[in-house]
Amino acid sequence: MGFGMKERTFKVRTDLALEEKESFPGDAGEIGGVSLREWERQEGEVRLTEVRILDEKGEQAMGKPKGIYLTLEALGLEKADEERRSRICDELSGQIQKLIKGMCKGEKRPAILAVGLGNAFVTPDSLGPQVLKELKVTRHLPSQYGENFLKERQMSEISGIAPGVMAQTGMETAEILKGIIRETKPSLVIAIDALAARSIHRLCTTIQLTDTGIQPGSGVGNHRNSLTKESLGVPVLAIGVPTVVGAAAIVHDTFSALVKALARREETRGTGLWIDQMEKEEQYQLIRELLEPEFGPLYVTPPDIDQRIRELSAVISEGIHRAVF
Repeated sequence: MGFGMKERTFKVRTDLALEEKESFPGDAGEIGGVSLREWERQEGEVRLTEVRILDEKGEQAMGKPKGIYLTLEALGLEKADEERRSRICDELSGQIQKLIKGMCKGEKRPAILAVGLGNAFVTPDSLGPQVLKELKVTRHLPSQYGENFLKERQMSEISGIAPGVMAQTGMETAEILKGIIRETKPSLVIAIDALAARSIHRLCTTIQLTDTGIQPGSGVGNHRNSLTKESLGVPVLAIGVPTVVGAAAIVHDTFSALVKALARREETRGTGLWIDQMEKEEQYQLIRELLEPEFGPLYVTPPDIDQRIRELSAVISEGIHRAVF
């Protein structure tokens, strides 16, 4: 650990590097091998946090591979009017563009393979396929309008695939993509996926960009072959939005309020003190032992998730368009 704290085994599932950072006392500047930068844009409408994992020490502390993790938080995105949504798209596109330039070593118009991860028939997991529906693919245009068509219009070559999930195809996503990459030879993969968060307040309001690629299903304990430069042979820019949060994590976040409520009643005061003295890991395990036999590993999503997925897919697809066209 970067500042002398004992090794953590407590783990609430999250895909967000921002939430990993917040699980440490203080700020991430105190964690060895991790740097942190926070700022606001668009007159405070968008809050950005950049977590850089610099070395193996940072990887061990954060539980994530070395690289850049940029988080855009746009609270009230689901209520934003067209003008505000356009400003959020502008900010997103600028950050995507910066990452692409760094990952493609200044290549002016890299060929891009966009990958919409997830299950189109399960709404909280359908963000990736929905973004692919909105995305303007261009790889086929030179065959129709001439080989210089994209160059003359300063457009990038974009192809896209929504590979589904293994239960539908019988194949790992990485297996499918390796074949496509071998045939189409893109310079970069942009993978869009639904994520899992630890805090309910970040559902559908937080967009994470990372140059480290992605491991589909890792936030809900469903580990599959990773989609990274090492596994696919080309850089992978991952764009993700948390659409689910574990029920056990929600209950754990309310533990302090529960302890206070128990302490106010004479007959339950001892119970409250007993819970308060438990380690965080013990508290979380207790919650899981109570919840999971009855409900299984339950995940929660907003009641208007279908509408939010539509809005988010429009924002992300437009952000990609503005970044590469």
